[in-house]
Amino acid sequence: MVLLFSKLIFKNLKRSESETEIALKQVPVFEKLTRSELKEISKIVHKREFLKDEYVFKFNTPGLGMYVIIKGEIVIEGDDGVQFAQLQEGDFFGETALISEDKRSANAKAFTDTRIIAFFRSDLLEIIRRNPSFGTKILFNLSNIMATRLKKSNSILQDKETD
Repeated sequence: MVLLFSKLIFKNLKRSESETEIALKQVPVFEKLTRSELKEISKIVHKREFLKDEYVFKFNTPGLGMYVIIKGEIVIEGDDGVQFAQLQEGDFFGETALISEDKRSANAKAFTDTRIIAFFRSDLLEIIRRNPSFGTKILFNLSNIMATRLKKSNSILQDKETD
């Protein structure tokens, strides 16, 4: 029994996905990508670590890409320091920079020591250039996320108007 159990563990380890692939699979931007597409993304993302209170990006700086939290927490705050959101493992932020070159509309700061992966606009553009159908999947996912958020914002604004 122990030998059989050990073989199963070893077999699963050989097929196991990297921490990066596992994190990417959880992010709606990369939803419905094939395993080989996820592997390709995991090879080009950039791993970063931030100490507590260190900025990932600041208000009004160029938006370069999106970030996925692997470990730790990130606070999204206005230029005046008002906190909009506190994000944790598995959450993502900054995704509008993948399709827009606008400047950042908020600060993103490490609330705790944090490890993230970054997927930059230049990486997405290279994927689109090399494999348009792969890039299109990501763009459709981004569109769906943004549409959902816009609908939610509209609903919040309508609720405030009726109060």
